[in-house]
Amino acid sequence: MRTEARRGEWPGTAAILGAGTMGLGVAECFAAAGMAVRLTDATPELAREAREKLVARARGHAEAGLLPEEAVGRAEGVEVAEGVVEAVAGVDLVFEAVPESIGLKEEVLGVCSAGASPGAVIVSNTSSLPMDDLARFVEGPGRFCGMHWFNPPEWTPGVEVIPAGATDTRTVERLVGFLRSIGKRPAVVGSGPGFVANRIQNALFLEAVRCVEDGLASPEEVDEVVRSCFGFRLPFFGPFAIADMAGLDVYASVLGVLEDGLGERFRPPRMLLDLVEEGRTGTKAGAGFLNYTDEERERLLLERDRRYAALLELLDRLPPVGAGREEG
Repeated sequence: MRTEARRGEWPGTAAILGAGTMGLGVAECFAAAGMAVRLTDATPELAREAREKLVARARGHAEAGLLPEEAVGRAEGVEVAEGVVEAVAGVDLVFEAVPESIGLKEEVLGVCSAGASPGAVIVSNTSSLPMDDLARFVEGPGRFCGMHWFNPPEWTPGVEVIPAGATDTRTVERLVGFLRSIGKRPAVVGSGPGFVANRIQNALFLEAVRCVEDGLASPEEVDEVVRSCFGFRLPFFGPFAIADMAGLDVYASVLGVLEDGLGERFRPPRMLLDLVEEGRTGTKAGAGFLNYTDEERERLLLERDRRYAALLELLDRLPPVGAGREEG
């Protein structure tokens, strides 16, 4: 999380609607960045309890050395609003984080868009609902956008920014700039089912479960394979850069074996086969999904090795997955 000194002027004030895990984490981020934050939940009592949890959470982070001591004071400055109308009055940014019920979101977004100032930006932290469906509930839908954070929101840098069809480009630009100013790494994505992160994450999860069901490994062993093999690369590179470095011809060959053994879900995509046929096999060819000069390729591979070596040193300090657990 970044501090007030590094953040721009907008937004100066925010309302958090919904004080569950995500709402509290985002509230802590906003407060630590120097914003004036109002918090509300289903009842005033729940909101007050949530604020107490927020302060305790910030205090624990400060004691652990994860936040400066002044962040506790900023968390203590978070206000509790009696309801949605009181929370959104006059704020620059409204952050909706109520449960994933289309009916509940319709109610909350309708109330907050009627009560917020016309210039307020309204975002929903939905992880799956279509943006165009939600935008229908907002007066002035050009100011509405999806902004999907990930748990724990204080420390996970990625945020998906998901415009609806009616979202103004200026709204997207303001949100992206704001997120970067508080240390996040936003990506603007389309409003397909699950957006991008959940679509990929759940594809991985399904195959992990199938590996266990097929008797290939235990859950603990699958977790170890993921975190110490291909997952080891993921903090630094996405799937396209990783594939380019490995060789797209290699990927096409492996997918052929997987398709033969496991069926159509592993059929190599046409996009991949076309690149291989064109000789765009990755960094070794100077082009794959991405393009590389000789200098860029050498710099990329050297930086890759530096990062992997640093991460390996960190992992070597940690116990293996499941270490110290007693057998049930």
